[in-house]
Amino acid sequence: MNFPAVTAIYIYEMKRFFRTLMESFLSPVISTSLYFVVFGAAIGSRIEQVDGVSYGAFIVPGLIMLSVMTQSISNASFGIYFPKFIGTIFELLSAPVNFLEIVLGYVGAAATKSLFIGVVILFTAEFFVDLNVQHPWAMLAFLVLTCVSFSLFGFIIGIWAENFQQLQLIPLLVITPLVFLGGSFYSISMLPPAWQTITLFNPVVYLISGFRWSFFGAADVAIGYSLLAIGAFTVICLAIIWFIFRTGYRIKS
Repeated sequence: MNFPAVTAIYIYEMKRFFRTLMESFLSPVISTSLYFVVFGAAIGSRIEQVDGVSYGAFIVPGLIMLSVMTQSISNASFGIYFPKFIGTIFELLSAPVNFLEIVLGYVGAAATKSLFIGVVILFTAEFFVDLNVQHPWAMLAFLVLTCVSFSLFGFIIGIWAENFQQLQLIPLLVITPLVFLGGSFYSISMLPPAWQTITLFNPVVYLISGFRWSFFGAADVAIGYSLLAIGAFTVICLAIIWFIFRTGYRIKS
């Protein structure tokens, strides 16, 4: 393992993050505050509790997951796309580093940034609702796994994308709708039986459900299925990345 190479890539990506630290910090705080004003105050006044939890507290895991998933994809995809765009990726490919070390550097930095955003949103939520995390270690594990898995997915998007428009295509048209329809702001038990069955085909449901269980001890699906879903997603992403570097798909002329 070439640790100096991994460290160099990681530090380079983190420096880019710290150059815009204030924007990175303020954006999730403002967004979370707006969500609480709109959903917590307006809708929360009509829905007192969901699964025995106040509606304001109930939407916190969904808000964190929404931001963490989108930030993970955005950070990782831009991190690897920009070297492709300016041509420096060929210097990286010719250096004595293998694909795993490249992935560790870029994905590790993207996951760290997303984890930071998730923690910021969690602390911001404390100003609006009373939170009592029942399983803090499980919450941290789900948060880290989500950051890593969706950073891997973002890395794939960054390699696949051929322009900046494609870079935003999947996050906007696929991930965000799946998160909103995945029980971020409601329990799927509130849906009619037919829609409950359809919703279970949404993979994001399992991630949000498991994350919400770590907060309140209640979930829409069994915790085992949630762990299986995020584990399978991570393995699939790693397999795709291995295939990309094995074949040179869109990274070699």
